[in-house]
Amino acid sequence: MLKTRMAAASDAQLITRHRRRMFVDAGRRDDQVLQIMADTHEPWVAKAITEGRYLGWLTEDEGQVVAGAGLLLLDWPPHPLDPRSTIRGYLCNVYVEPSHRRRKLASHLIEMALAEAARRAIRVVALHSTDEGRALYEANGFRATNEMFYVEPIES
Repeated sequence: MLKTRMAAASDAQLITRHRRRMFVDAGRRDDQVLQIMADTHEPWVAKAITEGRYLGWLTEDEGQVVAGAGLLLLDWPPHPLDPRSTIRGYLCNVYVEPSHRRRKLASHLIEMALAEAARRAIRVVALHSTDEGRALYEANGFRATNEMFYVEPIES
């Protein structure tokens, strides 16, 4: 029987494992960069949950976590898309264990995150998607934008 609960700081290791698997499943090599990311992410997400800046949902099947998603609350200047708010949501760490995929668990978690954003009067929620995930997010109301990134190379 599936049950979804809020994530706690004590779930930081699990959320970090999902984050790492999310990148590996998207085709990234499981390398030293992902290890550095995981080592940095685990204490960061525990703190962010404790401070209320990261809201997470975990779906369990008979007590075992099989899916998760997070909503990061970002300080953001008012914008034409949301001229009154100073907070923007960022959907992240959406992950479903391979054994539980194609059951709409990700869609359910996305709906929960968007409902919480609406409850908090947050009108803009952003995310980054793989090509494979794009249809899932579009089906849940997301649309592509013109966002660009500059990323400083990591020194070896």
